[in-house]
Amino acid sequence: MIPNIYKGDYRLLTILPAILILISLILIPNLKFGVDFRGGTLITLQLTGNLDADALKSDLLAQGFDAEVKVFEGSMGRTAEVEVSQTEDMLEADSLKEEFNTLIDEVSILQAQSYDEPSVEPEYQEKKDELHHKADRMFELAGSNTKAELQPNLNQLKKQFSDAYLQVYSRNTERIIDIVSEHAEYSSYSTETVSPALSLHFIDQAGMVVFYSAIISVILVFFFFRAPVPSLAVLVGAFSDIVIALGAMSLFGIPLSLPSFAALLMLIGYSLDTDILLTMRILKRRGDPRENAFDAMKTGMTMSLTAIIAFSALFILAALTHISTYYEISSVALAGLVGDLFATWGINAVMVLYYKEKKG
Repeated sequence: MIPNIYKGDYRLLTILPAILILISLILIPNLKFGVDFRGGTLITLQLTGNLDADALKSDLLAQGFDAEVKVFEGSMGRTAEVEVSQTEDMLEADSLKEEFNTLIDEVSILQAQSYDEPSVEPEYQEKKDELHHKADRMFELAGSNTKAELQPNLNQLKKQFSDAYLQVYSRNTERIIDIVSEHAEYSSYSTETVSPALSLHFIDQAGMVVFYSAIISVILVFFFFRAPVPSLAVLVGAFSDIVIALGAMSLFGIPLSLPSFAALLMLIGYSLDTDILLTMRILKRRGDPRENAFDAMKTGMTMSLTAIIAFSALFILAALTHISTYYEISSVALAGLVGDLFATWGINAVMVLYYKEKKG
């Protein structure tokens, strides 16, 4: 029979999870971002022949593409993933697009005003020249021979600019495919391109989702228990789970992508589930609080082990099929669930138990 770990000085239980959190915080700065969060191009190929990943990576680098190349062997054949970071052209194109969209609105307003107010004409011409300069640079990046001054009106200029912007991304993808084709034989391929602006949008939205989910969780727990310590314990638990999971992602080279981010959100919900179980048993149940905490731990451990077994099955499936989405979700979930065992029963339980015994 497992002894009650909360007998004696249970505050010592915080040492191990605190060490895990500290190590994770050290590892997190080295966390890699996937295409979804840093922008770039991901090309997935169904191979029919051999591929020298190192040679392809070197050739891409020589052509100005910072890339990672992975080759997988699976039941569905050989698959390769070529993940290329944002190029200078992509970054410049996004910057030009943002500046152009701001300028064209100003030019449109000044153009209308200049018909009735001649004094506005110099400012209008200045802004118009600046707008044309931005457009011509985009046309140059896209390899287009057109010029901004040749466009009959602002609407046509905007259309040509948008087409050129898309062409910049298309040209980069075509160049990458041409290089890949020199090194690999494949039956099919798919591409996914995320612009720098969209990747920043993903990061902003992800941060807001995590922030609001944590705040709402704390408010709900405080409303239910009417005590600050259990609410703080929930926040600490969710924070610990996420930090440990992010540390594991950095350690094992798992990128932060939309699938792995979804797994992190799931961990917040799971942390809330186990924390409420723990708090209910300690604060609401009669009897020895330490026995109640230990009883809650046995129930919570059973829940956690069940979830770990389920995600282990998904992890094995991902290893066999080399489906990156399954791999990222299962590996992040497993890391977070293991971290939750230490955080919930080594930190949260200690906080709530100490609060209960001091309150009397």
